[in-house]
Amino acid sequence: MPFHRNRLFLLLIFFFSIFLVVLSTIEPGQKKAKPTKSDDSVISRGLIAESVKFKDITLNSKAYCEPCKVVKSFAGNVLGYVTPWNNHGYSVAKTFSDKFDFISPVWFQIQRHSRGVFTINGGHDVDRGWVNDVRRNKKTKMVPRLLFENWRHVDFETVFSDEDETEDLVQRIAKVIKDYQFNGITIEIWSQLAGSLQGPMIHFIQHLGQEFKAAKKKLVLVIPPPILPNGVPGMFTQQNFKGVVDYVDAFSLMTYDFSNVGRIGPNSPIQWMRQCIETLTSDPEERKKILMGLNFFGNDFTQTRPAPILGDRYIEILEKHKPKFQWDPTAEEHLFEYKDGGDKHVVYYPTLLSIQRRIDLARELGVGISIWEIGQGLDYFYDLF
Repeated sequence: MPFHRNRLFLLLIFFFSIFLVVLSTIEPGQKKAKPTKSDDSVISRGLIAESVKFKDITLNSKAYCEPCKVVKSFAGNVLGYVTPWNNHGYSVAKTFSDKFDFISPVWFQIQRHSRGVFTINGGHDVDRGWVNDVRRNKKTKMVPRLLFENWRHVDFETVFSDEDETEDLVQRIAKVIKDYQFNGITIEIWSQLAGSLQGPMIHFIQHLGQEFKAAKKKLVLVIPPPILPNGVPGMFTQQNFKGVVDYVDAFSLMTYDFSNVGRIGPNSPIQWMRQCIETLTSDPEERKKILMGLNFFGNDFTQTRPAPILGDRYIEILEKHKPKFQWDPTAEEHLFEYKDGGDKHVVYYPTLLSIQRRIDLARELGVGISIWEIGQGLDYFYDLF
């Protein structure tokens, strides 16, 4: 009997020890693991709503629809920007490559040294393996952005007034695209001249467009909004649009950054976005070339200044402060307030509903979409595209 009692006692100790080990792994108030994939889209899960709670976002934002990632539901062209300083964008471009017609990594800067002598920097950022992964579907086109770095007004004026040097510049840009076997390029130049040299600028873009069309490459032109937040005309006009529309494959329209220092408010009021597109053209074929800009970043405003806010930081704020959301019916954006260190904050950041309303607007107007930038958003956003 003593032997059996000892054996029973040892068995009880053994099972009790296992119970303690299991119990120790479940801490009081421990959070449930957040899912990273779902079999259903955000639409099927009922997550698109005016009345949204912070937990709806924190618990679901990483759970994109796995079957949906290879299905493009938006018929217009979609361009996504990727920046080297935000690595998540590289993963997004690979995971959701079927959603994108164009991917524009922010890689290249062109500098002018002397007459006809130009260098293009940024080649160290080019990842050929990643490029091949994104283009594996044989549909997504790689059109890296080119910025004119350290160019003075006199540099533009000199180059644009000299037909030979303009040709040298065009050939230098065409060569880098050919050498890397990209599908085209995204040019950001218009805002740098603040509306000056419009005639020479149009001539340069026409020249570049002719070269790219002959080489069967795509030319995307970044353009500022034609209507400023105060309602006055911007630096890119309908006349400018008409001057280059036949030479450009797509226009990346910057319909965001509506509110800034001294003006707390939405990132891209929907009626302003509509105004910008309707100002440029009413022609359906021309509108197909416009990529209406969507911001996947937000702004965290205090009385002193706005601070840009990206997806990870946004989730941190929601988890820490548990704010109540408000819907702005005029701008059609969500916002919330919180206090930190005695300062009142107002945050505008995209939500599923605000993005869906803008996709609906793009469908109505017959335009495409450009996203700045895809690493700044939340993964379940891409269910909508």
